[in-house]
Amino acid sequence: MVDADEFRRAWAYDRADALAWAGTALGVLVLGLQGGIVLGIALSLATLLYRASTPHIAVVGRVAGTEHFRNVQRYEVESLPGVMMVRVDESLDFTNIQHVEMGLSDMLNRRPQVHSLVLLLSAVNRIDHSALQALIEFDDAQTAQGRTLYLAEVKGPVMDRLRRVSLDKRFAGRIFWSAQHAWDALQTRQ
Repeated sequence: MVDADEFRRAWAYDRADALAWAGTALGVLVLGLQGGIVLGIALSLATLLYRASTPHIAVVGRVAGTEHFRNVQRYEVESLPGVMMVRVDESLDFTNIQHVEMGLSDMLNRRPQVHSLVLLLSAVNRIDHSALQALIEFDDAQTAQGRTLYLAEVKGPVMDRLRRVSLDKRFAGRIFWSAQHAWDALQTRQ
């Protein structure tokens, strides 16, 4: 019943999924059908929680001659002096906000010349209350360090919630429709 080719394909694609798959198969052999399925569900939930709590954070730049922004580690891109654009690839909540803050702080510590930080929130579908408070504190910390925090590509439902607590007023003039709008605005401020 175990297809070795399928396992190799799963391993090549996503090792955590492959391990959950193998754990389920092994669990069925050792614990029986129900026990194996429960083990597989537990492994899948653990993987899901781990991924949500450690989101990918990418410094991005603009692909020359376009309005496309991509990871600086994967593409040859342009950057603005003193500006760091960062994309967070997960919704922000109590499980991951500390990881995100530490990642951003580490990136900024390695780039002391940065005076403007743009958070691209295109992959953020939700910001919970804990993450919202942390974002406000992070904004205050950046201001104290002489940096300005900007937001870009904020989805409608997220923006609706930010408006409910007047964060749109706090970030007035610092929220952009797109990464390109942020680029254009910050380029003129150089």
